[in-house]
Amino acid sequence: MGVFIPILFAAFVLPSSVVAQSFVYNVLDYGAVGDGYNDDTNAFKHAWEAACTSTPDSSSSAPTMQIPSNTSFFIQPVIFRGPCRSPIINVEISGELLAPVNPTDWRCIGGYCGMWIHFKSLRGLRLYGGGRIHGRGEKWWQKLALEISDSDDVQITSLNFKDNPKMHLVLNNIRSVSVSTIHIDAPADSKNTDGIHITGSTDVTIDSCKIGTGDDCVSIVNGSANVRVTNIFCGPGHGISIGSLGKHGAEDKVENIYVSDVVFRNTENGARIKSWQQGGKGYARNIIYERIMLQDADNPIIIDQFYCDHEKCKTQESAVQIHDITFRQVIGTSKNKVAVKLDCSETVPCNNIILDDIYILSSEDQSTTTSDCKNAHGTIQGRMAPNPSCLTQV
Repeated sequence: MGVFIPILFAAFVLPSSVVAQSFVYNVLDYGAVGDGYNDDTNAFKHAWEAACTSTPDSSSSAPTMQIPSNTSFFIQPVIFRGPCRSPIINVEISGELLAPVNPTDWRCIGGYCGMWIHFKSLRGLRLYGGGRIHGRGEKWWQKLALEISDSDDVQITSLNFKDNPKMHLVLNNIRSVSVSTIHIDAPADSKNTDGIHITGSTDVTIDSCKIGTGDDCVSIVNGSANVRVTNIFCGPGHGISIGSLGKHGAEDKVENIYVSDVVFRNTENGARIKSWQQGGKGYARNIIYERIMLQDADNPIIIDQFYCDHEKCKTQESAVQIHDITFRQVIGTSKNKVAVKLDCSETVPCNNIILDDIYILSSEDQSTTTSDCKNAHGTIQGRMAPNPSCLTQV
């Protein structure tokens, strides 16, 4: 197997839709101060309204809400709502966005306090600019930072996220979205701070990103399909996860997921699929993890149909079906002696699991690792270390 190195940060290139524009709406022109202390929320709202309601005089130009460089803008929770008049709407974030420092300082929207920045009901949204979105979440780790929901044709590129108070970037019910060359940075002990969280979205591409956080680097949950995650550096974090699925008996469906060319460094997990042990319905199927490099990962390969985040989960007979899963060309080192763990339900076992060319050694002494399987059925191909003799071959 050849050596691969993920391409994490290419030169900054504007989205193809961004050309020389006359429809530029700079937040400074709408009253923003940009000193990091004064509340600039209203200025952002006014600049957005102007950009969203503008009508370009040609299809080659698009309105741009501009957050200029060398400035820091303190903003409260805000919703940038569509639809907009233009088929493309640009948001150039070249400066820094700052959330309220203290939990008590947050102003809620309609009684809801769970989110900071929300783009909703848009088509042709383009987020770019090389700026930083700083959630200042050190005191709590409880709020979503940036969510884009109920939208089509979204592109996000060249942005930096720092210490956001919960999930950094949420893609919720989007059709056709690409995310590239973003950098997410949060400490390993920051709870629930997923890097990129994908829910109910289809035709998703995540490429060339560097993510360090206290939870999943990328999490993919119910309603997501046709997702490609490539050229990712993950660490610290909990790996790239499918799930959790089936919580409270829900019917969850995830399919056609491709994850490749990933480095996991000092992560709690590597390639992970998890569903709740309280039961549930639905499936996780047609999932491929390949060309994975591990550097001291705790659980390099793991399927867990008994996931529980507290002590009182009761095992049920129903479960989310997990089948047609491939782990291919996974190499590196594991902190745990058990490098491959396939823990599946007796009543709804895992089927058609393919392990192909796996070579994982112990971080401690470079010795051979082991595997642990329950109710997992599939095939073994290529070299294998550890040898998953526990996999029921079909």
